[in-house]
Amino acid sequence: MKRSTWLPAVLLLIIAVLACSVMPAVSDSDTGIGETQVALAVQQTSLAVQQTAVSSGGEVATLAPSQPTYTPYPTYTAAPADTAVVVPPTAFTLDTAPLDIKELIKTSNILIYEDMAGYPDLLPIVERTVSSMNFSGGKIMNTADRLGDFKSQANSSTKWDLMIVAAESRIAFSGEMFEMMYDHINNGGAVIIEVWYLDEVANGKIAPILSKCGVKFFRDWERNYQYDPFSYSIYWLDKSHPLLSSPNTVLPPSYPYPEWFTDAGDLLELGSGGDAVLVGGVHQDRKSDYGVLASCLDGRMVIQTFSSHDYKWDIVQPLWENYITYTLTRHYETTP
Repeated sequence: MKRSTWLPAVLLLIIAVLACSVMPAVSDSDTGIGETQVALAVQQTSLAVQQTAVSSGGEVATLAPSQPTYTPYPTYTAAPADTAVVVPPTAFTLDTAPLDIKELIKTSNILIYEDMAGYPDLLPIVERTVSSMNFSGGKIMNTADRLGDFKSQANSSTKWDLMIVAAESRIAFSGEMFEMMYDHINNGGAVIIEVWYLDEVANGKIAPILSKCGVKFFRDWERNYQYDPFSYSIYWLDKSHPLLSSPNTVLPPSYPYPEWFTDAGDLLELGSGGDAVLVGGVHQDRKSDYGVLASCLDGRMVIQTFSSHDYKWDIVQPLWENYITYTLTRHYETTP
């Protein structure tokens, strides 16, 4: 049978109350005597309780001394340092660099065919224009009228940015020469073509270039010695086109001083494909045919079908500077 453990505690409490009730009152001067008497009474009470518990066969409960309540200190967390977030710099690439078209143009690689070598009285317009534009850092190769040199340079390892063909005096530039230019165009290069004999080669190797551009041969343009100058004036069909205003604002070649007779050039019309725009023509109200100056291939190509030396130098030479500037600009803007 399980023994009761609370009976000794009750007896201890009763004896302590009786002991306190029979103690005489003490004055402040008898404080030490009173404390002694209390201590003896408590000791006697404790012995009595133990004797009672033993006699009753119970166990004495050992009371653990009372412990003060422990209040833990709050956990201290250091405030984070006020450190600025450091962002690593972005790697410099061509994609993040500002595109300075003017600087790129200056360092261009340009291959030129201009067949004026046999005419010492006529200044080579392309050569003089390129020289005046202060190119540096790239490669400028003028093969004059040497077809073999042009062919070898076109097939060389040089990555040409612009190819210029100013075939003003002869019809020698044809056939495979235009095939090489077509490959150059497909690789993102810029081209300027001055040709007056489309009526003789339009269905040959130049045909893919014309088709890709979006123009085609319309009709031959003849001039005899009894010509009316105003019948050979050129008009701007798209006056807002940048080809006519940057870097030079150019007036139309409105009055010819011909060097060449019988054949004045060729007239163009827009084809069914491509993105060609007729910029100049011989009739102000005809925007899709009777053209002599066109731009196409996102501006990377210019084709002129009149002879430069038939018009005043101070008009045609700034126009050629615009051709070169515009085609190279569009080359760098549109080619990765």
